Amino acid sequence: MVLALALNKSPWTIIVSDFNTLSALIASEVSTTWRRTSDITNPLAFYLMVVCLFPLSLGPESALLQRIGPGVIWVATLLAGLISIERMFRDDWDDGVIDQMRLSPIPLWIPVLAKAIAHWLTSGLPAIVLSPIVALLMGINGDTLWVLMLALGLGTPIVSLVGTIGVALTVEQKSGSALQTVLILPILTPVLVFGSASVDLAANGQAISAHLSLLAAFLIFVLYSAPWAASLALRISSE
Repeated sequence: MVLALALNKSPWTIIVSDFNTLSALIASEVSTTWRRTSDITNPLAFYLMVVCLFPLSLGPESALLQRIGPGVIWVATLLAGLISIERMFRDDWDDGVIDQMRLSPIPLWIPVLAKAIAHWLTSGLPAIVLSPIVALLMGINGDTLWVLMLALGLGTPIVSLVGTIGVALTVEQKSGSALQTVLILPILTPVLVFGSASVDLAANGQAISAHLSLLAAFLIFVLYSAPWAASLALRISSE
């Protein structure tokens, strides 16, 4: 706000300007991802293969499938999101775009947040849309299905946001996917635990508000901190 007053601009003008910039960057990132169809189809194909083949390995044990189904869906969603996350900054780093973003008057956290949102729109959101279909394959329906979709809606953005930090820290590595996984998975473990547990509690008719509240709090925390941390990591890597 002090900066806005110094520039003779209202804080609202600054906010609207940043929002317009963020929206334009998100649209550009989504358009670029759609041109690379493999970045969308490969994670979705992996996701569908895991959740569709898993019931075949259990046979006719429908009760067992209903009990472990939410965990399977969560693990498949988490791993599918990590498959496509490596290229989040890779091409821009190789082309020198990261250096241009550092020198731009636009705060670096804005394009970082735009990349995270674009990744969620092309990875997390399709998984949520497909979740009712795969949930029915595992005998998950009714209120439990809605809880699953709500939990995924809170958890999948966390994957994209936390992923920006892991990718930014390893962007200098030519093949840093293994290191990214080591850095990201421990942070995402609570998301997996609370997300799948909320669905189990809903299936048993128990209260789910505590688990969903923790997911929401975690989402708010990483929404604020992850873009800043990732932009700082990119600045350090570029120096």
